[in-house]
Amino acid sequence: MPSVAMALEELSSYFPLTLPVPTPKTHPDLLTINDAQREEDLLRNPASFRAWWTAIHNTRDAFNAQLKAERRAGTVNDARTQLLGPLATPLARRSLQCLTYLYESALVQLPGSFKLWKSYLQMRMSYVLGPPIHKKRAGGRKKFPEMKDALEEEHDYSEEWDGGLDGVVGLEEWIALVATYERALMWLPKLPRLWLMYFSIFSHPLCPPVISHTHARRTFDRALRTLPPSLHSRIWMRYLLWAEGRGGATMVAVYRRYLTADPSLTEHYASLLLNPADSAPRPLEAAKLLLSLARRAARGEYISPEGKSPYQLLGDFLDVVERFAEEVGLDVDDTIESNAADARADAEAKEKEDPASADGKLVRVAGPSVPATADGKPLSVYDEDEDPLSKRKLNIERIVRKDGLEVYKDQAGRLWTGLATYWIKRGEFDRAKTTFEAGIASVLTIRDFTQIFDGYAEFSESIISAMMESLENPDEDEDEEDIKDTEREVDIRMKEFEDLMNRRPFLVNDVLLRRNPNDVQEWEKRVALWGNDDEKVWFHQRLYSSFTHLFTFQVAETYTEALQTISPRKATANLYRLYINFARYYEEGGASGTAEPDLDNARKILEKATKVNFKTVEDLAEIWCEWAEMELRHENYDDAIRVMQRAAAVPKDAKVNYHDHTLPVQARLFKSLKLWSFYVDLEESIGTVESAKAVYDKIMELKIANAQIIINYAAFLEENGYWEDSFKVYERGTELFTYPISFEIWNIYLSKFIKRYAGTKLERARDLFEQALEKCPAKSCKPLFLMYGQLEEDYGLAKRAMAIYERATQVVADEDKFEMYTIYIAKATANYGLPATRPIYERAIEVLPPKQTAEMCLRFAALERKLGEIDRARAVYAHASQFCDPRVNTKFWTEWNSFEIETGSEDTFREMLRIKRSVQAQFNTEASYLAAQTLSTKQNNGGAQDASPQPSDPMAAAEQQAGAIKGPSFVAAKNTTLPRLDGSPSETPQTAKQPEVNADEIQISDEEV
Repeated sequence: MPSVAMALEELSSYFPLTLPVPTPKTHPDLLTINDAQREEDLLRNPASFRAWWTAIHNTRDAFNAQLKAERRAGTVNDARTQLLGPLATPLARRSLQCLTYLYESALVQLPGSFKLWKSYLQMRMSYVLGPPIHKKRAGGRKKFPEMKDALEEEHDYSEEWDGGLDGVVGLEEWIALVATYERALMWLPKLPRLWLMYFSIFSHPLCPPVISHTHARRTFDRALRTLPPSLHSRIWMRYLLWAEGRGGATMVAVYRRYLTADPSLTEHYASLLLNPADSAPRPLEAAKLLLSLARRAARGEYISPEGKSPYQLLGDFLDVVERFAEEVGLDVDDTIESNAADARADAEAKEKEDPASADGKLVRVAGPSVPATADGKPLSVYDEDEDPLSKRKLNIERIVRKDGLEVYKDQAGRLWTGLATYWIKRGEFDRAKTTFEAGIASVLTIRDFTQIFDGYAEFSESIISAMMESLENPDEDEDEEDIKDTEREVDIRMKEFEDLMNRRPFLVNDVLLRRNPNDVQEWEKRVALWGNDDEKVWFHQRLYSSFTHLFTFQVAETYTEALQTISPRKATANLYRLYINFARYYEEGGASGTAEPDLDNARKILEKATKVNFKTVEDLAEIWCEWAEMELRHENYDDAIRVMQRAAAVPKDAKVNYHDHTLPVQARLFKSLKLWSFYVDLEESIGTVESAKAVYDKIMELKIANAQIIINYAAFLEENGYWEDSFKVYERGTELFTYPISFEIWNIYLSKFIKRYAGTKLERARDLFEQALEKCPAKSCKPLFLMYGQLEEDYGLAKRAMAIYERATQVVADEDKFEMYTIYIAKATANYGLPATRPIYERAIEVLPPKQTAEMCLRFAALERKLGEIDRARAVYAHASQFCDPRVNTKFWTEWNSFEIETGSEDTFREMLRIKRSVQAQFNTEASYLAAQTLSTKQNNGGAQDASPQPSDPMAAAEQQAGAIKGPSFVAAKNTTLPRLDGSPSETPQTAKQPEVNADEIQISDEEV
């Protein structure tokens, strides 16, 4: 140890090297013979900056070269280098003294030169702090960045040095460097660059504490007092980084000073308080700062530089509360006391509030003065919860409810779980359980419920697991009584956990009903949750704040609560099902069916339902129908009839618009077709014919009948033998409805009339058909004409039947004319023979479209062939050819070709070919040609194309398409004497491919020409 102390004293004896300033008188070795010329030049030009600058640079370059040579030689001691840094060798110390002598001499002559001072200080720093390490900065640097970004950038690119003079050994030299900076600032106090260079000394890891602590803080403060406010941001940047490095009370004091001017770094400061470098965290101050930011952001007075929303800031506050529960919040007793005090204060504030006027219509203009800021906004009221200097802890429950749950209702799950976690961290498990229950009983979304329920279940499991572990590994000081108490508590916790799991479906249903109490489906699900147990099956526990209520739900009570809660005009679909199911519950003797049926209560429920103003009339009609069905199920037929009579009672003023929703549904019920349909079915089943007829007549009178009602009424009369009355009903239906609805009524009416009377009332039947066809549209009259014609064939005259068919061919729609002509020709053939169909064919050919004309001509030609009229058949073929493209209608031309071969001559065959060529030329337009080619390809060559593989290359596909065209793209030689490349023999005229032969070509000799 003495040898080490002696070595340190020896090294410390070298310093200070620059204080007092070395001169040739005090250090004769500063000048040599070679420096005489330089000194003479400086003496002759003492005020010349260039002369001093040249001399300094030449001297520095010379010493740098000597130092590099010395380092290459490797004569430097590593132990000395570690302590002395750049001043480890005598040459380095002499170079420092020589350069200091030159700089000081120059500054005597030019004390106000910033360039000279900067170069001098950089030289001194390079010897004391070591050579600087230069870092490459990324591009895109902002000119005036925000303080947060500037701090991050400054921290990333902070100054670093390679080595340096030890702060203990070279303390005197460090003090001399500081003194030099003080002299420079005395001459140039307004230059921020000198201050920033000065500050870099304090961040050096070897800087002595006597300089880097109190002196550094005072220097930063002096810079802020000296420089103008526009340059303070550059000073604060280094000041804050230095304070973060020091930590503790220094960091807190510096940051508090800065935040009074610029609160944008409050979030950064809070993170520093929670994670300090070398001191204890300050969670209470951080929590209050974050709470203040969250409230200001919610009021729109603060914008987070990190882009956080007010809720995210409140979430950061909750994270601090959960992490430091003991240090931040109050305990249970203090919380309860604080809640009571806040409640009293709120009540007093409400009592002191005077209304603006007695009736609340006037506005108070005058009043006490309100303090305001410079921009006219009122000053915020002091709140101790937001004061970071206050040591009072926070009422976390009140803050979460006031600043969280009342504002961010869509994030209730996170807020409730955070509050419960706070109580768990404090060891207040009962309070945490109460918090979980209160959260479950208040949330409105499944997401929040799931979050709270999962946290609740995890908390219960952790408590049970901890107790089980304590039972497995009991402490030595625990006796049997303690173990038994723990076992009983475990049993209680297990039972509570099982109850929690069993309650989950009910709790989910509670959430959905709180979100929409008018949701009928959820109320039905709630009833289904009870199952078949009609007694008290479960105690449903809800907790609101500090009060506990026990609700005992039964099926009937659930129905009652649902019907009392739901607003009929706001309810979802099928509200009437709730009343019906409630009535059936009593009717069937409970959910399990073991009790006696209680029809009186069921009737009371349905009676009450009939007075509810449902959304639609059909819902009310369902109630009445269900009531009648219930009476029928219990064989109370007279009661069922009376119920429907009450429901279908017609008021005095029957001129009510069924679709007028301003009227209650009870006033529009008598026009409900569903209600009358059920009523009439009931009368048909258990009533008399007269009563059923009266109900049907009432429906007709109210003009609410549809086609089905007409048909049912007529069928009912027909079943009971009232044929004429049923026909009258059909006629009334045809008067009420127009086509196409009346077509179905006419169709059934006419078929029933013919079936009933056959040909006995032929004239009446003809009148009915004429009435039906009078206003019948063309697209619907074909079945009526066929029925009319069949009637005349069966019971009337054949001539009248043919006239009806003739009339039908003129009236029916165009798409039905071909079929109608076909039927007409068949009937004419059967009645008058084949020759009588010629004028029909001729008229058909005149009126049918071209495609159907061709088909009709083929049939006409076949008829003429049967009759032996070959020339007439040929003329028909010639007439039809103008509608048939040879490339599309191949059937026609094939049939004509066969006809000419069988019955024609060479001249007629040639004439057929001439017509075929002219027709083909007529159809040879671009659009028709392409269409014909497409159809021909699909019909004739489909199989060949499917067999050939499709090329994947577009060029190959184009070549294949080009190859499909008849005729080569070049003239191929028929014979060649050149050998082929593949060695095969050349093609001879005998082996060459023969040209294709036209099958339709007619060979005519020269003599015939």
